[in-house]
Amino acid sequence: MIWDVSAQKLLRHGRRSFTLDITFASDARRLVLFGPSGAGKSQTLQLLAGLSLPDVGHIRVDGRTLFDSERGIALPPQQRSLAYLFQDYALFPHLTVLQNIAFSLRAGWLNPARALKHEAVARWLEAFELEPVAHQYPAQLSGGQRQRVALARALVAEPQALLLDEPFAALDRALRLRLRAELLELQARLGMPMLLITHDEEDIACFAQDVVQIREGRIVGAEAMRVG
Repeated sequence: MIWDVSAQKLLRHGRRSFTLDITFASDARRLVLFGPSGAGKSQTLQLLAGLSLPDVGHIRVDGRTLFDSERGIALPPQQRSLAYLFQDYALFPHLTVLQNIAFSLRAGWLNPARALKHEAVARWLEAFELEPVAHQYPAQLSGGQRQRVALARALVAEPQALLLDEPFAALDRALRLRLRAELLELQARLGMPMLLITHDEEDIACFAQDVVQIREGRIVGAEAMRVG
């Protein structure tokens, strides 16, 4: 089983409380978590990534136990081998494209000459056609280039799976169509499990092998949608 999640967490924002209670399992290599804004999609992704911990439950990805309250397992984010692509890409504005990509590798990332010689960094710069902008800063890039930098940074450390938080929400339609196609081709080439959250039905049509629907913090349905 690639995705095996059963987790509960009580979230509080001021006087408001929100109970996230999610259970789903899927063998899909492209899984879409679908629901309206405020349904609990991003909170679910943060539980998988280890940015937040459930109160009780378990999280297993591709056979690895990342969290299990009964067994006392709670791996920190850096040990989960999951790449997380934030909706706003979360690039470091004071670092160049090259330094942003190399950041996950730690050793030598501040030294552009050393980072450029790293095989993985050079490979992803080439794969995403970022070599011409390697020494530019995020503010100098287009929306599509920023997404490619964020993807390259996520993939350079060879993660076990890729988590994407509404990666196309801030893009215009033409760019969304192109980058959807690029991401689909990339996932097919790598064979890497991918979980994408969205409220856009076009994302489902493009990516989903399985769809898990979430509403008000709870799973309300799951269905297989084989594509390609």
